[in-house]
Amino acid sequence: MTQEYRFTVVVEKDEDGYFAFCPELQGCYTQGETYEEALANIQDAIRLHVEDIIESGDTVPQPEQVSLTTLKIAV
Repeated sequence: MTQEYRFTVVVEKDEDGYFAFCPELQGCYTQGETYEEALANIQDAIRLHVEDIIESGDTVPQPEQVSLTTLKIAV
């Protein structure tokens, strides 16, 4: 039986392409040359991470509340 999970994914552009990570899964991150490649790569990374969690008998973490904003900081 297949179960679906929902995760937060953050994708950031940097000088080498795109960096993606999943805040709910510690150490779950990847990169790609394009946004689409980074998104596909993080999807694979999350799936593998969740499979490992399930195989080890642990509970798959799910986001309780997600808030994304930007702040302007004057220094």
